[in-house]
Formats: sequence, C-alpha cells, structure tokens
Amino acid sequence: MRRIFLLGLAATCIAFSSPALSKEQLILAIGGEPEQGFDPLLGWGQYGSPLFQSTLLTRGRDLTPEAGLATAWTLSADRLTWTLTLRDDARFSDGTPLTAEDVAYTFNAAKQAGGRADLSALNKANVLDNTTVELTLSVPRITFLDQLMTLGIVPNASRTHGYREGYGRQPLGSGPYRLIEWQEGEQLIVERNPYFHGPLPTFERLVFLFTTEASTLSAAHAGQLDLAAVPPALATNLPSHMKRIVMESVDNRGILFPMQPVTGELASSGAPIGNNVTADRAIRQAINLALDRSTLVNVALNGFGRPAFGPADGMPWSLDDEAFASPDSERANAILDAAGWKRRNDGLRYKNDQPARFRLTYPASDTTRQLLAQVSAEMVRPLGIEMQPTSRHWDEIQREALHQDAIVFGFGSHSPQEVYYLFHSQHAGFGFYNSGLYSNATVDSHLEAAQAASGAEDANHHWQAAQWDGNTGYGFRGDASWAWMVNLAHVYAANTCLDLGELGVAPHGHGWPITANLLEWRWTCD
Repeated sequence: MRRIFLLGLAATCIAFSSPALSKEQLILAIGGEPEQGFDPLLGWGQYGSPLFQSTLLTRGRDLTPEAGLATAWTLSADRLTWTLTLRDDARFSDGTPLTAEDVAYTFNAAKQAGGRADLSALNKANVLDNTTVELTLSVPRITFLDQLMTLGIVPNASRTHGYREGYGRQPLGSGPYRLIEWQEGEQLIVERNPYFHGPLPTFERLVFLFTTEASTLSAAHAGQLDLAAVPPALATNLPSHMKRIVMESVDNRGILFPMQPVTGELASSGAPIGNNVTADRAIRQAINLALDRSTLVNVALNGFGRPAFGPADGMPWSLDDEAFASPDSERANAILDAAGWKRRNDGLRYKNDQPARFRLTYPASDTTRQLLAQVSAEMVRPLGIEMQPTSRHWDEIQREALHQDAIVFGFGSHSPQEVYYLFHSQHAGFGFYNSGLYSNATVDSHLEAAQAASGAEDANHHWQAAQWDGNTGYGFRGDASWAWMVNLAHVYAANTCLDLGELGVAPHGHGWPITANLLEWRWTCD
C-alpha cells in the first residue's frame, strides 16, 4: 500500500500543483535503483551518466572521448602514464572546490574497493599540482580510457564531507544534480546542483519513481509521469498525451551456456558446477542454428530491436560476419547426428543415455526474458532438445543456478572491456560475466593482445580474432559459448511537451542511460 500512496502523493503534490511547476520538474519511471546506492567506487555510473558526479572525460555520440573535468589529457609513449589537466572551476554540491586530490583519491580508492570499475592495471594515481593528476599503470591497458569516461569523482576522505561508509546513500559530487531525498524502493528526489560547472539543467527537480512494469504503465495512463521506460511488448499501448521514444542500444540478450561437464565440483560460492548437455559443443551450435532471431524480435520485443549474433554487434571491435540470414535446422540436425545425439521414440535426443534436456533460467521479474526463454525453447524442440524455461529470483540464480543452468543474460557496453570480462578465463566463476566457466587459451591470448595494443585499430583486430580467428574463437564458428538472441531497442513513453534532444546509443539498461544527455532536455509547451 505504501507504494500506491507515494505514487499518488507524487502525482498530487508534484505533477499537478501548478502549471509553472510542470516546467521546472519532471517525474520519471525509467528503471530500478542501484542496490549499492549511488557510489562510483562500487559501480554506479559504469553503464551511464553518474548524475551526481562528474567524470574526467565524457563520451561523445561517436563514443570518442571529450572534455569533462579534464580539459587536456595525454598518454605517454610507453602507454603507462596518463597526465590530465583539470578545470579550475569545478565544485562539489556543498560549494567546495574539486581538485586533483579528489581525483587521485577516487582512482586509488576505487582500485581498492574492487567494484565494477576495472582498475586492475592502475599502479597509482598521483597529484602533481592542484589541477594536474597523473595516473600510472603497471601494464598498458587500452580500455583504461573507458574508466576516465565512467568513473565519477568523489570527494577525498580527508574532507569534512568526504567519502566515507554510506556514501552511496548520501552522495556528494560535482554533477548536474544533488540528492535531496531517497525513500528506498519508492522514489528519489534530486535538485539542480547550484555549483555545477556546466550549463544548468532545464529542470530544477527530478523525481524518480521505482515502480513495476505494470504500475509504470498505469501511472503513465493516469498522467502521473513525464517519462517512463516501457517493456517492448507493451510499447504500442501508450496514452494519447505521450509519444514513443525509441533509443538504439547495444543492450543484448542471449543464452549463456555452462561449458563444463558435471564433476561434483562446487564454486567458491557453493553453487554446483557443470552441465553434461551444454558442455557438448554440438548442442550449443545446434541451438544457435535453430534460433529464428527475427521472430524473437517480433514476438518477444514487439519489433523493437534487432537480431543479435555477438556481444557487441555493430561496434568496431565486433565481427560483422557472424550473422546468418535464417535458421538452418537441416545443418543443426546434421551436427547433432554426427556428434552422437540420437533421437528416440519420445522425440528427445540422447547420447550415452544422457537426454538432451536442461533448464533455461531467467529472472522472475523480467517479462522480456521470460518471453525469450519460452519462444526459443519452442524453436529448438523440433531438434530433439528440451530447454525448460525456469523462473528464478536473482539470489536463487546466484546461489544455485549460475554455473549449471543455461541462463538468459543481458549485457552490452560502450567498451570492449566487457568482451574481456565475458570470455577471458581469468574471470571464470567470478560474478555474472563468465559464469559459464569458459576457457580457451587462444582466445585469452587474443584478448590480452588487444589490451596491450598501441591503438584502437590494432586492438580491434585482436578483439575480433578472439571472436573467430579462422581456427577458433568464442563465437558461433568456434566454441559457441553463447547463443545470442536479440539486441533491444530501449523504448520510452514521453510527454509530448518533453524534448529529449539527440539521443545516443544506449548500453545495457543499468544506471538510466537515457539521462546521458540530460542537459539537452527541454520542455516545449507554455
């Protein structure tokens, strides 16, 4: 009942209090809240604008770096030292200056925190003077540049209002907005940072409501929201006072396969390891060939998306020849026959009395992944493979299913660093990324060569070779460690008076990526 009360209160007291307020304030329901709060050291901002904090560099629409807190930056010839010159007018929202001390503290502390920001290559951040910071690396790391564009700067812990335990609940930063009130699980209220160094945002206050998919759409129809994220399956059912906004993305969904057979081994978390069906490459390749990705886009995404064949389709570091035009059940059946998977009278295939049956797990709260699991299971059934769509909560997935069930996962990043996480054996069994325990020494070598490359062009050659180098790779032609299904379009319902400017290409949906160009948003009605 509390959620309904708060939503009603927001609608009554905020949205409808006066015509003037409607121009100064937006009510948004654009996704969930981060469990660890708004703390960059723990991962906030890695998938989008950190909102409360500023970053050293920003990402342009073509994904190239642009000035942020840093006005100039250089990388030494040995690719081990970044030197950055900071603007001298940046202030935190309490009015205190942001200096090189804060930048150095943020990078050194983030390295120790072990959050989503990958600073494993950082040796140390050093202060050269009040507006100059030096970041030294232990090894060349081409994707370190991405941390300059995503890691929000926090205040030095030695400050009166510096970084300390609980920062994520009361963040202090130099971004365009400051947090006013957070009722966890319900709503977040933020207001302009009066000390923001950039152009002030159009809207004085933003109210983020944390609603379910069903209640979000109900609130939109009731006129209680200015901007709402809507699931693709419901994207045509919008109220008349709202327009549909479709944001292109690299946000993908696919089936991650457990790569190891069952041995009785347990992961450090205690989760069982292994799946005797998906450990067979023939099964993984056959499923890839059987999926009709265009149909998945139409049925599960209501047409708002495109087929996916890799983790970074369309990005410079991804191969563009992994795609195939249509499903090929004849080839899939031939692969299974050759691998010894024989069909029996019950319609299933068996190999050494092992039925071709396994769970296809998806998070219980995600209707899109549910549809993808159910429809893809029907697509592979004629092959004699039974994928069993299984709904689990995330904590149950982590505790029991992470290394033994095939799982409908979602990824998608502006950085090739994610490819490294997904497929390097170093990350096998740690978190969600390589939870299938994929390992291929040749792929590891390609990924390491990409990180050590002297420039983007050379790195992209190695990133692509990790996918398929003519002999092996993590992609379909190689180990087929995933069956990628779709790339989502991010669909929103926006008030017809709200102009969101020119949207970029969104990464995975964590962190409200649509707010990346928040400073361009305008209200167009009187």
